[in-house]
Amino acid sequence: MLELRRGTITIGVLSQLSSPQYGYSLVTMLNEKGVPVEPGTLYPLLRRLEKQGLLESSWDTNEARPRKYYVLSEMGKAVYEQLCKEWEGIVRSLDDLIHTRKDEENGDD
Repeated sequence: MLELRRGTITIGVLSQLSSPQYGYSLVTMLNEKGVPVEPGTLYPLLRRLEKQGLLESSWDTNEARPRKYYVLSEMGKAVYEQLCKEWEGIVRSLDDLIHTRKDEENGDD
């Protein structure tokens, strides 16, 4: 389950970064949308995605508490689109496998 969740969290995070977001706002947004993620999981992921060139970041020091905002880079947008296509293909394939098995178990041909 952990490995499956890891990939889905990456796609979920990238999906929310077409506009700048800071870490805690991402945690909140994802949790509200049914993709629970812990800050201890999210922050290392954001750093890794930034290091890979998929995200750009900037600091906002106008508030009492400085916040680091993340947004998709151009490469991040392209990778996100590729991941979505791959995800959709995987979902279709697995859906076919699952339904075929259920049909066989129910005696449907």
